[in-house]
Amino acid sequence: MDGCVILKRTSSCDDPPKQFTFDLVFGCGSKQTDIYNMVARPIVDKVLEGYNGTIFAYGQTGTGKTFTMEGIRSEPELRGIIPNSFAHIFGAIAKADANTRFLVRVSYLEIYNEEVRDLLGKDQFARLDVKERPDIGVYVKNLSSFVVHSPNEMDKLMSFGNKNRVTGATNMNEHSSRSHAIYTITIECSEHSEKNKTLLRQGKLHLVDLAGSERQAKTGATGKRLQEANKINLSLTTLGNVISALVDGKSTHIPYRNSKLTRLLQDSLGGNSKTAMIANISPADYNFDESLSTLRYANRAKNIKNKAKINEDPKDAMLRQFQKEIEQLRKQLEEGK
Repeated sequence: MDGCVILKRTSSCDDPPKQFTFDLVFGCGSKQTDIYNMVARPIVDKVLEGYNGTIFAYGQTGTGKTFTMEGIRSEPELRGIIPNSFAHIFGAIAKADANTRFLVRVSYLEIYNEEVRDLLGKDQFARLDVKERPDIGVYVKNLSSFVVHSPNEMDKLMSFGNKNRVTGATNMNEHSSRSHAIYTITIECSEHSEKNKTLLRQGKLHLVDLAGSERQAKTGATGKRLQEANKINLSLTTLGNVISALVDGKSTHIPYRNSKLTRLLQDSLGGNSKTAMIANISPADYNFDESLSTLRYANRAKNIKNKAKINEDPKDAMLRQFQKEIEQLRKQLEEGK
C-alpha cells in the first residue's frame, strides 16, 4: 500500500531499476473494497457535498482497467469502483437529514473513433455534438439522462449501456474495449436552512473506463482495428499533451479541444474537480516498455493542481424545476379551495 513502485527489466542486468512514488500502490492481492475505500470513497463523499469528481483508469489493454472500474457486478467482493459507488451514494442518501432532498440522474456515453455515442439513447447510430456554454461549461447536446432511485436502477442502466459498447478482439485482449466510456452520476441536493431558505447544490461524478494504450505492433491491429487504434492513440496522446501542458506551468494554451476525450474531461484536468487517476500496469517483463510508459504518464499527472469548489445554485438543476412545479400546484390547490 505504500506509494513506491520499482520497475526492473528481468531479462537485462544492465538496465538500472526505475522507481516511482505515488499516493497509493496496490498489488495483485489487493481487494476491490480496499481500492474503493482508499481511492474512490473520499471523492464520492465530496460529490455528495456538491463537488465535481472524476475517477479514471489508464493503462495498456489487459491490465485490468475495466475490472478496476466495473469488476464483476454480480459478486459483491469483486465489484469495482462504479457499482460500489452506486451503493455508497444511496446509502448516504438514506442517512441524510429529513430536511435534505436528493435527485440522482445518470448518463452513459462512449467515444468511439472520435465520435460521441449515447449508450442509453434510442438511436444508437446518432452521433452527438460536444458544446460549451458559459453557465454550465462543456456538455454533450441531446445526451439522455435518467433519474434513478436505487443502486439496482443504476446497475440496470449500466448493463443496458454496456451491451451497446464497442469491443473487439486484439492480440492483447479477446474482449478489448475499443472506446472510452464515461458513466456520469449527477447528484442534486436541496436543503432548507434555519432562515427557511432553500440551498441547492449539484455534484457530478465522472467514472471513466479508457480504451487501452499500447503499441499497434503488439495488438496485431489491421484494417478496422488499426483505424480504432489510431483514434484511441490520438485521444490518449492528446490527454498526455494536456497533462504535460498543465504540469509545465508555462504553457498559455492547453490543447483540450484536440480530442473529444480531453474536451469532456476539461474540468477534471486542471479545473473544478476532485480527480483520481488509477494507473494499471502488467507484472510481465514482456510488457516492460508499456508499464514504464504508463508510470511516466501517471507521474506527470500527479502534479496537476485542480481548484475544486462546491457547485451552489447550478443553472441546469432539475430540482429547481421540480420545486417550481410543486409551488405552482400548491397555489392551484389553494385557489381551488
